[in-house]
Amino acid sequence: MWRGLWTLTARATHGLRRPCWRQASGTLGPGTGATIFALSSGQGRCGVAVIRTSGPASGPALRSLTAAQDLPPARSARLRLLRDPCSGEPLDRALVLWFPGPQSFTGEDCAEFHVHGGPAVVSGVLQALSGVPGLRPAEAGEFTRRAFAHGKLSLTEVEGLADLIHAETEAQRRQALRQLDGELGRLCQDWAETLTRALAHVEAYIDFGEDDNLEEDVLERGGASQSVGAVDPASQSSGRPPSLLFPCLPTADTAVRGLEAALASHLRDARRGQRLRSGAHVVVAGPPNAGKSSLVNLLSRKPVSIVSPEPGTTRDVLETPVDLAGFPALLSDTAGLREGVGPVEQEGVRRAWARLEQADLVLAVLDASDLGSPSSRNFLDTVVTPMEAQSPAGSGQRLLLVLNKLDLLPPQGLDPCPDLPPHLLLSCLSGQGLDGLLEALRQELAAVCGDPSTGPPLLTRARHRHHLQGCLEALGHYKEASDLALAAEALRVARGHLAHLTGGGGTEEVLDIIFRDFCVGK
Repeated sequence: MWRGLWTLTARATHGLRRPCWRQASGTLGPGTGATIFALSSGQGRCGVAVIRTSGPASGPALRSLTAAQDLPPARSARLRLLRDPCSGEPLDRALVLWFPGPQSFTGEDCAEFHVHGGPAVVSGVLQALSGVPGLRPAEAGEFTRRAFAHGKLSLTEVEGLADLIHAETEAQRRQALRQLDGELGRLCQDWAETLTRALAHVEAYIDFGEDDNLEEDVLERGGASQSVGAVDPASQSSGRPPSLLFPCLPTADTAVRGLEAALASHLRDARRGQRLRSGAHVVVAGPPNAGKSSLVNLLSRKPVSIVSPEPGTTRDVLETPVDLAGFPALLSDTAGLREGVGPVEQEGVRRAWARLEQADLVLAVLDASDLGSPSSRNFLDTVVTPMEAQSPAGSGQRLLLVLNKLDLLPPQGLDPCPDLPPHLLLSCLSGQGLDGLLEALRQELAAVCGDPSTGPPLLTRARHRHHLQGCLEALGHYKEASDLALAAEALRVARGHLAHLTGGGGTEEVLDIIFRDFCVGK
């Protein structure tokens, strides 16, 4: 009987293990096809440029350019004179490294040439490599695609590598490193193993449940024993198939309930990971002449907006990507909120209200020396107070009230205002209060984008959310199934979504989209 159970477990597990390589149209299997080469470091003049190859002809290419009979020791740098294999002309004195497969980034034989970064040197080495038989220039992302094809990286790790290359802020770098380290992939693998055990339970009952081959009292917990095939009264009344118990394994229903809770928790993240990857939308709003444009220029550290004492200077939405306290953000300067003087300003005000509705975080700016004016009171009543009434723990917009022009206040400071919400004092002119504002921004953006240093892995792409949502829906079908065969199929569908998320069943079109974001040489 147990031999049959282990056979079912192995059958359920089949397809979840990472294959040694993946074959797809346009993707080479290991040890076959062309060897690729490319400049892996950045374009332009630099101290050192890195050129690398991957494929079966990497060793011959290294010997050809160094005129050496033997390859250097694996993973050890050696100084060699590079020569053009056709003309024998010296090209550069460079460090060369040899990475025999499968102990390499791509899983294939790889070589690296660390040459001086002048354009003539780089061009000469690339030209020499193009003359070696079996070598061709790499396509964008082809090195990483070969690493994926040889099982060196899962698809989520590939996405983490792409995010790390494109990271512009500290928070993006931390999140990308966590994903590249495989945290999201390992979490999905754990979920897949949970589904595998649950599927093994269901399939074992389908194959053996009606026979006499299953022993009685096979599971003991806390001194109590329950025979296989015992029916839970709750499941019997609901028409659900009975929960099946096996030694040292949870019941299928218990596993599904726990996995449902975990998936639902990840899907309730308010798309924080996607905001962290693409940037939160921060809108600066307020009445005219409150200092909105000055604040935008101060936070972006460049003259994005025109600053003038004339009211209504900003009449359109001006946007600039910025790094705010280590988080990526799209900062928007908007027209002062008032009754427009003319049609152009009225359109600017309309666009400002539209941007307010789309904002993740609103920086509400008021003139600290003019809080009693009708425009300030109207802004407090129509924008600040309604947003302050929202629950901060919800998925609604967040708000920071900034009282600008601190330098214009009298020595005794701001007059007491009992009805004034929590606020920050700032002088865009002198920079006083900027450190406090940046710390408040860091806390608010950590709530909007998620803290990449702590907590569970974030879902940084819509693709992740799609497959987790599909897995959750399949588990719902499992709970509703009145037939064990349908329940087992629902578990297979759920497990398939997790496999697609990590790349076990990705289509060629999805892979093309992911890998084309890489530069040539990566």
